[in-house]
Amino acid sequence: MIKNFDELLSAVKNNKTMKLAVAAAQDKDVLEAVNSAAKMKLVEPILVGDEAAIRNIMDDINMADEYRIIHEPDVIQSAKISVSLVREGKADFLMKGILQTADIMRAVLDKEVGLRKDSLISHVMVYQVPSYHKLLFLTDGGINVAPDLEQKVKILENAISVCKAMGLSKIYASVLAGAETVNVKIPATVDADALSNMHDKWTKLETVVEGPVALDLAISKEACEHKRYKGEGGGNADILLVPYYEVGNALGKSLTYFADSKSAGIIMGAKAPIVLVSRADTSETKLLSIAMGSIIAKNIK
Repeated sequence: MIKNFDELLSAVKNNKTMKLAVAAAQDKDVLEAVNSAAKMKLVEPILVGDEAAIRNIMDDINMADEYRIIHEPDVIQSAKISVSLVREGKADFLMKGILQTADIMRAVLDKEVGLRKDSLISHVMVYQVPSYHKLLFLTDGGINVAPDLEQKVKILENAISVCKAMGLSKIYASVLAGAETVNVKIPATVDADALSNMHDKWTKLETVVEGPVALDLAISKEACEHKRYKGEGGGNADILLVPYYEVGNALGKSLTYFADSKSAGIIMGAKAPIVLVSRADTSETKLLSIAMGSIIAKNIK
């Protein structure tokens, strides 16, 4: 089991080098992360974007001039080309560069030439929180705005896939709500209760799903003792499943900016993992996301 990001980087070094298509690659933090990953032999990058801008940044960061560059200054077209590289088997996974999430997802979700499969696309952020004893998998604060129960099932399945790729065997998932009591006037609690009662489904995936659960009981043993919460995964959550996009987005950014957490982000549910973090995220976050994408790409081949 990978317990922190240092262990992730050590584990992924033993993998076969993966080919990574980068859409709109003309960004310093993106290229610094790709350069570090290439030096570690995690990836062989294919850089799609404005070639002159890419080469100028490569010169600035002393990046070796040995990687394939496909010149396409239009970011929409660069996304389409990058997606086609993955679809045609010329790249193993995909990374978002300096373009809007909606632009790359439009290419990914294209019914004829994208990377759709019979699943729901969802986002998983992984956090190494200084005050927590293991990695936290937060979903979905990036793609699905107000998922219904059926969609939450698929979002949770995608997060479980990430956990398994990271070596977890028994997984604890907390379906977050404001309290532990089911209230028909609060849909998040109703959905959480329904999810937690799908025992046969989750047992097959070696996962314990509990909900509705407030955040404190998901991550704090002390809170569980004070409130006499007896759930098996109390204070020991691997996955935090949020009810709405805004909750995941705010919680994730709070972990980054208030708790000084390291993070990595990935999109699941397509034919290949997609490295997707905020354009404001650091090159370290992007490197960790590439490493995670690499290990997932290996496991889903």
